[in-house]
Amino acid sequence: MSYRKHPTAVVESADIGDGTSIWHFAHIREGARIGKNCNIGKSVYIDRDVRIGDNVKIQNFVSVYHGVDIEDDVFIGPSAVFTNDLYPRAFNWSEEMVVPTKVCRGASIGANATIICGITIGEYAMVGAGSVVTDDVPPYGLVYGNPAVLRGYVCRCGRRLERLVRDDGVKEYLCDCGETVRITSEG
Repeated sequence: MSYRKHPTAVVESADIGDGTSIWHFAHIREGARIGKNCNIGKSVYIDRDVRIGDNVKIQNFVSVYHGVDIEDDVFIGPSAVFTNDLYPRAFNWSEEMVVPTKVCRGASIGANATIICGITIGEYAMVGAGSVVTDDVPPYGLVYGNPAVLRGYVCRCGRRLERLVRDDGVKEYLCDCGETVRITSEG
C-alpha cells in the first residue's frame, strides 16, 4: 500500500494513488478512483465510481456522490456536499437519475457549500463558503450566495482580480502576484 489510511477508515477501492492520506472514519466506496498526493479528511464520504484527480484536498465531513468528477489540484472545504439527483425521492431511484457534475482543475469550494448536480465549476474558479451553486461557474469565476451569483474573478493564486488592463472582447487582469489572467467570456 503506497497511501496512508487511518485504521478507522473504510477503503473499498483498490485505485488510490501514491502519497494520498485518508483520515479518520472516511469511507471510500468500490470503484472510486483517487489520484496521487491527495488528502481525504475525517468523515469524508466518496461514493462509488467517483473520480478524483491528483493533489486534491478534501476537508472534513465532505460528501462526494456518484456522478462527480474532480480534476487535479482542487480544494473542497469542510462540510461541502455534492448532489447527484435533481428529483430525489426515497421510493423512486435508479441509476438513470444520476446527473454528472464536474469540478475543473484548480477550483476551490468553500466550507458548507452545496453543489447542485449537472453543473461544471471551471478551472481555478472559487465558490464562497455557504453558497448554493445551481449554475455553471466560469473559469476563474468568483461566486457566492444562495443561489451563488458571479461576483467577479480570481487569479490562480486565489486573490480577487481588480486591475483590468485590457477590455476589447477579452478581459485581461493583472493580479498583485504578477500573473496575467485572460477572461474570454462572462459567466
